[in-house]
Amino acid sequence: MTKLGFLGAGNMGSAIMRGINASGMDISVSAYDKDTAKLEALSAFSVKPCTSEAQLVRENDYILLAVKPQTLGEVLSAAAGEFTRNKVIISICAGISEDFIRSKTLPAAKVVLVMPNTPMMLGLGASAIARADGVSDEEFAVAKSVIESCGIAQEVPISKMKEIIAINGSSPAFIYLFAKGFTEYAKTVGIDETAALRLFAKSLEGSAKMLTDSGMTIDELIKQVSSPGGTTIAGLEKLYEGNLTQTVGKCCEACTARAYELAKK
Repeated sequence: MTKLGFLGAGNMGSAIMRGINASGMDISVSAYDKDTAKLEALSAFSVKPCTSEAQLVRENDYILLAVKPQTLGEVLSAAAGEFTRNKVIISICAGISEDFIRSKTLPAAKVVLVMPNTPMMLGLGASAIARADGVSDEEFAVAKSVIESCGIAQEVPISKMKEIIAINGSSPAFIYLFAKGFTEYAKTVGIDETAALRLFAKSLEGSAKMLTDSGMTIDELIKQVSSPGGTTIAGLEKLYEGNLTQTVGKCCEACTARAYELAKK
């Protein structure tokens, strides 16, 4: 049986633990968190509590890092002597590189980097995943299956893990802001905000399914909705005037630049 330990039991870590429990995977899960109340709450999901970072690392084959990036160095240092070459380290800490993790553990540590997003808490996560040199296909498959217990996982080059943050990690916030524009409009014209949000959210869900399953390109999908001289064209013209796609590009560039800035700290 695979032994997986979580350093950190916050929202994202807990979501993965619940996903593993619900999936019926043959994995033994344990966790350490300074907040013991979080560990007690996870006992219902067959999570074994550990009393220290060192115990957690010593007793597990796979170590999942689920703490705030700014505290990771301290957490890893507390268990530095327990890391061995056969352990696989899975990190969901945004902006943290494999080089940083290796500097706090072992120079040749096996590292898998994951960029999750908050829908993971509903079992609908969309996570980017990448492996550093030294991680075998079998080890990577185990790490990927853990993340897929609460959503999907898409492999990307490890050199692009900062760039991908804007695409899936931060993008829910951008989508929520987009949604706010529609619900705010609804209120101005006397439409119930709850009704508008329900309709718009379902439209997002359906549109996402069209993107992945229709076989059409994005431009073809836009054209399918846009009758010549119709209402959609009138609205699209305003979005084009506002350079929506260029603004999104700038948004992503700023997000990526900040990821690189944080990585240097």
